[in-house]
Amino acid sequence: MSNVSSIKNKQIVVAVTGSIAAYKAADLIRRLKEFGAEVRVVMTHGAAEFITPLTLQTLSGHPVAMTLLDADEESAMGHIALARWADWIVIAPATADCLSRLVAGRADDLLSAVCLATEAPIAVAPAMNNKMWSNTATQSNLSLLRHRGIHVIGPASGDQACGEQGEGRLLEPLAIIEELSRLMVPGQLIDKHVMITAGPTYEPIDPVRFIGNRSSGKMGFALAQAARESGANVTLISGPVSLTTPTGVKRIDVETTEQMANAVDASLESCDIFISCAAVADYQPKLFEQEKIKKTEKQPLQIELQPTKDIVSAVTTSHNRPSFVVGFAAETQNLVEYAQSKLERKKLDMIAANWVGQKQGFAADDNALHVIWNDGEQTLPLMPKTQLARELMTLIIKRFYAKNSIKNLI
Repeated sequence: MSNVSSIKNKQIVVAVTGSIAAYKAADLIRRLKEFGAEVRVVMTHGAAEFITPLTLQTLSGHPVAMTLLDADEESAMGHIALARWADWIVIAPATADCLSRLVAGRADDLLSAVCLATEAPIAVAPAMNNKMWSNTATQSNLSLLRHRGIHVIGPASGDQACGEQGEGRLLEPLAIIEELSRLMVPGQLIDKHVMITAGPTYEPIDPVRFIGNRSSGKMGFALAQAARESGANVTLISGPVSLTTPTGVKRIDVETTEQMANAVDASLESCDIFISCAAVADYQPKLFEQEKIKKTEKQPLQIELQPTKDIVSAVTTSHNRPSFVVGFAAETQNLVEYAQSKLERKKLDMIAANWVGQKQGFAADDNALHVIWNDGEQTLPLMPKTQLARELMTLIIKRFYAKNSIKNLI
């Protein structure tokens, strides 16, 4: 198990809702205590149908809070006291109903009132039937919660209590704690240099026309923000876009693929992580016309094209190769197959693949990614690109340190 020292001395409210997986909360509380956390427990009345308050009281060492309008507790504004006491609130298991109540901003039971009143970060560990998990309403609720900054831990996939199989199982307590510990550690990329390319490149045909694409640069800029939030020194090399530079990020504006390649090469020596998010033009005109090409009525226009420089391949084969290189693949078919091929062909450490078209990918505010690395893969569901960038950066950081840990052992 990874280092969980960030758990020590944290004040954590563990909230348990009405799921068959509520029994796992007992082990979660016990483990949190073992790692040095101070734990208070909130239970819904539904949770008490699956596990007794006495069990969780014994494990936490404190009375379990269940009722919003408890005369003794509310004389001291109990829900406000809990909301202020918490460094973190972890809802495990979090049912579909619980997620819906959080989205609606309900405050008619103790748990929802505590969540509404707190300034502490909140993490939810969902547990439900696979069909409930995949339901559009649940996925929409999760997207809204992520957009509001609530962290979603899990779920796992496998056998379920109903006899079915699929996604929706509550993660095991140790896995929840490991993820929670990671979320508690700020500045995981302090003193690291992250270079990101973003946006399109334009390849001029003549002084007026060019070959380009529909990339808005939103994902690359969101990744730059996420990397900066993680403490990195960030260089953002951007094609022509109309976006505000994230605070604290060094921005270099370019237009052509050649300019982008030169800018990347100039900063490569100090780079620890390179993320090739730009939608670089694959071809450029072999000849640039110095004057505007005039339209003719009868003659078709023929432009001879040649490949542009392959920036990411140049990075992975450079003697200044960064420790970790991430590529992107935007596809209209065979997403996983093409991404896997690109990962291997270009010698990448990780690739993030997404569909383009049908209001997804270029210019959209939301996106989904299928992320592949040498010995694993993970799907990041449709969500706002700002949150998607944070989720992807979390994976990048995890794999970056895993790779370097292995290197240090060799």
